[in-house]
Amino acid sequence: MENEIFRIGKYTARVYRCNTAVVGSGAAGFNAADRLWQLGQRDIVLVPENRVGGTSRNTGSDKQTYYKLTLSGGDPDSVREMAQTLYEGKCVDGDIALCEAALSTQCFLKLVELGVPFPRNRYGEYIGYKTDHDPRRRATSVGPYTSKQMTESLEAAVQAKGVPMLDKTQVIKVLSENGTVCGLLCLNVTAQSEDERFVLIRCKNVVYATGGPAGMYADSVYPFSQYGATGLALEAGAKGKNLTEWQYGLASVAPRWNVSGTYMQVLPRVYSTAADGSDEKEFLMEFFTDAHDILSKLFLKCYQWPFDVRKVANGSSIIDILVYLESCKGRKVYLDYRTNPVGGAFDYKALLPEAREYLEKAGACFGTPIERLAHMNKPAIDFYRDKGVDLYTQPLEIALCAQHNNGGLGIDCWWQTSVKGLFAVGEAAASHGVYRPGGTALNAGQVGSTRAAQYIAARCQGEAPACFEKTAAAALTEMAALADTCKAETGNVRALWQTAAESMSRCGAAIRDTEQIRSYCATVEKLLVEFSATVKAANCAELAMLYRLRDMLLSQRAYLTAMTDYTAHGGKSRGSALYTDMMGGTKPFGQLPDTFTFALDETESPLIQELWFEDGTCRTAWRAPRPIPEDDDFFENVWRSYRETGNIDGIDGSAWPDKNNTSIS
Repeated sequence: MENEIFRIGKYTARVYRCNTAVVGSGAAGFNAADRLWQLGQRDIVLVPENRVGGTSRNTGSDKQTYYKLTLSGGDPDSVREMAQTLYEGKCVDGDIALCEAALSTQCFLKLVELGVPFPRNRYGEYIGYKTDHDPRRRATSVGPYTSKQMTESLEAAVQAKGVPMLDKTQVIKVLSENGTVCGLLCLNVTAQSEDERFVLIRCKNVVYATGGPAGMYADSVYPFSQYGATGLALEAGAKGKNLTEWQYGLASVAPRWNVSGTYMQVLPRVYSTAADGSDEKEFLMEFFTDAHDILSKLFLKCYQWPFDVRKVANGSSIIDILVYLESCKGRKVYLDYRTNPVGGAFDYKALLPEAREYLEKAGACFGTPIERLAHMNKPAIDFYRDKGVDLYTQPLEIALCAQHNNGGLGIDCWWQTSVKGLFAVGEAAASHGVYRPGGTALNAGQVGSTRAAQYIAARCQGEAPACFEKTAAAALTEMAALADTCKAETGNVRALWQTAAESMSRCGAAIRDTEQIRSYCATVEKLLVEFSATVKAANCAELAMLYRLRDMLLSQRAYLTAMTDYTAHGGKSRGSALYTDMMGGTKPFGQLPDTFTFALDETESPLIQELWFEDGTCRTAWRAPRPIPEDDDFFENVWRSYRETGNIDGIDGSAWPDKNNTSIS
C-alpha cells in the first residue's frame, strides 16, 4: 500500500493504492480481509471510520443468535432444505439463499476455530434451538454478545496477519464511472489541518461492509457509533433491493438494546409518564380488559420480538403499537422490574398455556419481575448494571425502534453489486427478504464476505481502472468545495440531523402513511438540492456529521421513494411494516386511531423491487426472485470444473444477473 499526494486546483488529498479496500470493521469486514489474506490477496487495506464502532461490536440481545445448518441430533436437514427455508422468507433470491446455506457450516466452524465458544455437548455436537421462522433447530448462541465475540476474534486474526488499516477514515464518496468502481474519497476525521483533511484510495475493488443505514432513524436500537453509508453506494450507481423491508421491535433507549427473551418472559410492569415524569399509568390496561390476555401477549414478545403485522389482530404485536402510540403522544414508556403488573392481581394458571407452562418449567411463578429475572437469567441484569442502569432500583425506558434492514444493496451470488468491483457484505447487502429466521444476519455476513473474497482473489487482480484520475478530481473538487461553502461560526448540522431522523421514525418506520411519506420525501429532496446553502458546520466534528447527513438524506430519499412506489404498485402491509390503507383496509381494534386501518399483503409470490439513481431521479423496477439453482451435482463433472476454474464464474462482471429481466416504472 503506497501513498502520494493528489492535487486539483487548491485542494489536495493523500492517495493510497491497493487492489481492494474493505470499508468497515465489523464481523463481515474483518472476515473479508481475513479471507482475502488467506487466499493470497495481500494488496488490501481496511478502512474503518471507527475501529471499535459499528453494530457487530456494540449490539446484541438477550441471546443473540447465529443461524446455520443443523449440526446435532437426529433431525434431518440439508443444504437444500435450509436454502428453501431462507427462500420462503419472500423476495429472496434463490442463489443467495443456496450460498448462505451451503457455506454456513464452513463459516461457523471457522469462527469456532478462532475461539468463539459456541456450545457443544460431550460428544462434540454443536447443539441448537429453534428461532423465529425456523422449522429446525439451526440456531446457536454464545449469549448476548455473540456478534461482539465474533468481531473480536476476527479482528485478532486480521491483526496477527498484519493487514494494513486506515482507522478514523470516513468514506464520503464512492468513485465510479460507467458502472465500474475505481476508488474512494474519504475524510480523515483526526486531521488537524485542511491540508490533511482528505484521503483518496485508488483501488480496483471495494468490499462495502458499512452496515445498514442506521442513522436514518431517531428511534433506533443501533449503537450511536453505527451510521451506514448506503446512500453513497446508491449515488455511485449501485442498485438498491427490497429497501422497504426492515425489522422493528421494542428496545431500551439508553442503552440501546433489544428487550427480547427473558426481559419479556418475566412479565415486567409496563407504564408511561408525561415528559416530566408525572401522570404515571399502566396504559396497556386502557386497551385490554383482561389482565391475563395482556400479560400472555407480553410474554410472547420474548421470541416474537420483531413487530409483525400478522400478529397485530390476534397476537403480540399489538404491544408494539400501543407503545408506539404512547410515544407519539410525547409520553415516555418504561418497563419496570421492581413491581408486578396490574398490582400483582394475576394468576399464573390463567395465562396462555405457552406462557404458563414455560414459567412453570423455569420455576419462575413467584415474586416480582426482577426476582424472576434473577432466577432465570442473572446476566440480563448484569448487562444493564454494566451500562449504568440498575433494574433493581430504576425502570427502563423503551421505544419501538429500527433494528435491521432486510433490504439494502442488490448483489449477485458473489455479493457483487451492479457496479463492477463494488461488493456489499453484511447488513449493507440485500440478502434477506420480508421475513428471515432469527440469526441469519450473522451467517449472511460471514458467507457474503467469504464469497466476495473468493471472487476477488480469483478474478479481480490488478490496479484501479484508468478512470480514477478524472473521477477523483471531480469528487475531491465537489466535496472540498462543499466543506468551504458550509463552513460557519455556528453550525446547524446536528439540529438538521435530529429533525430528519425524527421525521423518518414518524413516517417511514414500522407505521407508514403514504401521504406523510410523500410529504417528507419532498422535504428531503428540497434539502438535498439546497444542501450547500442550508447546512452549516462550525468545526471538524460537525464537518464529519455534515458528510454523514448528506449520505443519510440520500438514503432517506431512496427508501422513502421505495415505500411510495411499493404502495403505488398495490403493496399492502407485510413483515414489519404497517401501511395505512383507508380504502381497502380494516382496523383490528376500534380503539385504535384510523392510522391503523390496514390490509395484509397475501401475495403468494411477491416480486422484488429494485431502485437506482438515474439523471437526478430515483428509478424503480420489479422482477421475480431468482429461483434456487438446480446445478449439476454429478461429482466427476463438478470435480473437473473445480480443478479448472475453482467453480468461480462470472468473469468481468457477468456474474450480475437479470440486467434486462426487469419491469421499469
